[in-house]
Amino acid sequence: MINKVFYTGLLSLMFMSCGSCSKEDSGVDEQKDDNQAEVPAGDVTLFTTTGNRAYDFQRGAVDFSETSNMSPTTITVDPSVKYQEMDGFGAAITGSTCYNLMKMTDEDRAEFLKETFSNEEGMGYSYVRIAIGCSDFSLSEYTLCDTPGIENFSLQSEELDYVIPVLKEIMEINPDLKILGSPWTPPRWMKVNNLTDLQPFNSWTSGHLNPAYYADYATYFVKWIQALAGFGIHIDAVTPQNEPLNRGNSASLFMGWEEQKEFVKVLGPALEEAGLGTKLYVFDHNYNYDNMSDQEDYPVKIYEDDEASQYITGAAYHNYGGHFSELEDIHQKAPEKELIFTETSIGTWNDGQNLAKRLMDDMEHVAFGSVNNWSRAVIVWNLMLDSNRGPNRPGGCETCYGAVDISVDNYKSITRNSHYYIIGHLSTVVKPGARRIGTNGFTEEGIIYSAFENRDGSYALVLMNDGVDNKMITISDGVNHFSYNVPSNAVVSYRWNK
Repeated sequence: MINKVFYTGLLSLMFMSCGSCSKEDSGVDEQKDDNQAEVPAGDVTLFTTTGNRAYDFQRGAVDFSETSNMSPTTITVDPSVKYQEMDGFGAAITGSTCYNLMKMTDEDRAEFLKETFSNEEGMGYSYVRIAIGCSDFSLSEYTLCDTPGIENFSLQSEELDYVIPVLKEIMEINPDLKILGSPWTPPRWMKVNNLTDLQPFNSWTSGHLNPAYYADYATYFVKWIQALAGFGIHIDAVTPQNEPLNRGNSASLFMGWEEQKEFVKVLGPALEEAGLGTKLYVFDHNYNYDNMSDQEDYPVKIYEDDEASQYITGAAYHNYGGHFSELEDIHQKAPEKELIFTETSIGTWNDGQNLAKRLMDDMEHVAFGSVNNWSRAVIVWNLMLDSNRGPNRPGGCETCYGAVDISVDNYKSITRNSHYYIIGHLSTVVKPGARRIGTNGFTEEGIIYSAFENRDGSYALVLMNDGVDNKMITISDGVNHFSYNVPSNAVVSYRWNK
């Protein structure tokens, strides 16, 4: 039996309409006002996106069924089985992202940010990552202390004119936003060629952090956190180095696990003594440790040092090499430490603007791959790039797309890509503080899902159907149940009260 489902146009009526949907394909009844789509009403709120954009984050509702639950395709959530608490979901707010956002009209920017970050009228993105100084998506190479001497620390134009104004706008929409900071490079005067010769290394790319400047660099982090706090921006967490095994980025630093361990012993106390309460996540790089055998289990090796470990909340990972199963392995080796997923990209190399291809792959390998393996957060790379894939830096990623791309012709027309949707499907129903919980029942190749219990007691379930056929799925919480005909090549997010 198919429950009655009501659906409207789009979340806050901001996305394109579902012109090609049909009741025959989806098993839904359509109920529309002559002038405006009605807000759906029902026991369960749901959102649907298909790879062909027939459903474009389509909001709907379904009622609990009054019939007996005998479906062989029933998934039952089990709150007695508890996994990790969720911190949030979002995207990187880089200098390039902020530059593009500031090129929009005030009205258009406010509308897009509300669509993305509002819990009431949008997707509810809740966690962002920003650079401490420049990244490969900045307007120039720079740090916050390019003149030697830590007393010369100061925020630069990219922070003052772009990143901070955008963050303040976002925080007006979502005051509970979490922010993670990561540096791409320390000031060049702090770099050396290697840890044996200790010769000055005046380059944005590669090099090592001079141990003689560990204290100054720790102060650099403290000053940055305090400077942003002066603008009302709270930094929840930092990583000591973005991609510490990558020497080749436009701005970069090599920091093997032994080096990071020693730096953490200085950075951790500096953060603590400043009374900042900032979390510290180590590593922040690939599942496969860039195939460096001596760097395998990088975070675990640091945890084994008790002096360093006491300051560390957990580890951060990217997916540019290796497999998400590494998260499970690290969790088993250090279950007391947290895991977060902090970067992934789409681009010309993986057909990044082809939603029909990328939606399923990114949902499986990024969203579910991280969340179902103990990650408390999922953050994708640039929230917004322009239609020329920029602004970007030579030597960085010049072939990346954003979660959304905005046209340089008018800074108004926006293309929403897979990363925008996969984060939205998590953040709109799974709120910070939610607990991932168990499930049992129906399984099938191509059907992947994860369930959660929010702090307000509501349940959430996010599911993908990578099959070629629609699939009638029944979801039960042991008391109530409901059914929905999930389209092929689709992601559906559900939320309902007990």
